[in-house]
Amino acid sequence: MERIRTLIYILLLIGLHFSVFGQVDITAEDSIPEIPLTTDTLLSDTSNHIITDTDIVASDSIEDPYIRYDLNHLVWGRDSMRLVNFFNRLEEVIETKQGNIHIVHLGASHVQAGTFTHRFRSHMLDEYGEPPAERGFIFPYSAAEKCNNPYDYRVSKQTPFNLIRNVYQNYTFPLGGSGISVWCSDTLNSITVKMNAPEYDFYADTIILIGAAHGWPIDPILKYDTIYHFPDSEDLAHDRYFYYPKQQVRDFTFYFPCSDRDTFQVEGILLRNGRSGITVSSIGVNGAQVTSYLRCKNFVRDMELIKPDLVIFGIGVNDAYGSTFDSLAFKKNYLQLVSRIREANPDCAFIFMSNNDTWKKGRKGRYYVNPTGPAVSDVMYRLADLTGSAVWDQFHIMGGLRSMSTWRKKGLAQKDHVHFTASGYQLLGDLLFDAFMNELKKR
Repeated sequence: MERIRTLIYILLLIGLHFSVFGQVDITAEDSIPEIPLTTDTLLSDTSNHIITDTDIVASDSIEDPYIRYDLNHLVWGRDSMRLVNFFNRLEEVIETKQGNIHIVHLGASHVQAGTFTHRFRSHMLDEYGEPPAERGFIFPYSAAEKCNNPYDYRVSKQTPFNLIRNVYQNYTFPLGGSGISVWCSDTLNSITVKMNAPEYDFYADTIILIGAAHGWPIDPILKYDTIYHFPDSEDLAHDRYFYYPKQQVRDFTFYFPCSDRDTFQVEGILLRNGRSGITVSSIGVNGAQVTSYLRCKNFVRDMELIKPDLVIFGIGVNDAYGSTFDSLAFKKNYLQLVSRIREANPDCAFIFMSNNDTWKKGRKGRYYVNPTGPAVSDVMYRLADLTGSAVWDQFHIMGGLRSMSTWRKKGLAQKDHVHFTASGYQLLGDLLFDAFMNELKKR
């Protein structure tokens, strides 16, 4: 009965598609709400030290004097055998062109924007990816209104979807590994994905939709090359729909034949093609803290599917941006997150990124030092020791406390003194790749 209803839906859709519906592409960023910390205070911002442009110290005689290139390397913790194994496997994949390495950049708004991760991805593929491997995990952020999307793939929709993020205190539906979902209850809803990195042939011959129907059973319909396809198989216990195109697919559309009593929730899309090489995926949610991902009920379930070989953590700015910062709770929460990922893949290696330098806006538009940068950096080194991982000390590499003033003066940081411009994120991607290269050169 459901298939009959869906077929009727397709016929109606074909007849109305060209005459009625136009796709809307939303690219505006959504705001990052401040989430108050609820843990005990160990470090308080009581200095109220004002930052002004007179604090900028730079010399034109030295290229990028504000960047500590001498610190741009990975600092390994104790008992880092998983990380050793990761780099051994990475070297083997590079040399033999056999097998696949999946790197996941997990974080908040710096990661959701996509520029930082894609710069790192581009360097990895340009250096070692001939041909490039599969695109990996993506999420259709801009299916919702005012939700920014990575630029290397474009997302459009017929009508806006509802949004759930792991920063919310209450969820309409449970969340998974992406920490975010969009949902619809409308017959006319669809999501179109188009690859937007022409220099890399990110085709897919396996498309896995992670999503759940709530209410009446729904078969999401995949369209590519003018043809509509039902799922080839389903794993409803794990909210997965599998499609195996008989051709190389780069652009596609999902249709969700809902009625007003049905709801379909999209939690992510995994794009595979079986190619050997290096896959770099990003998972980011604006405003997320470490605890935000810990609240995701199906986090481990989805990590078992994505199965990262390396996770680069970029979470911490929102944890340490309030008036108080509890370093012990921060460390404890991170250890729980590590444990959940290793529950999905016991061999997963980790790199902890320290926070970038940030400021806080005070009265009369003045900005104040956020003193938590050194404390967060210290926690990252402790976590590396406890988990056998490494640290990429972004905070000290960019110049340490108060360095955001220089980055902004150079056009690399935004006016909010927290986020970077596109050029700034690209520079960070360059630096992270150079740190990786340093490790590979040692081998």
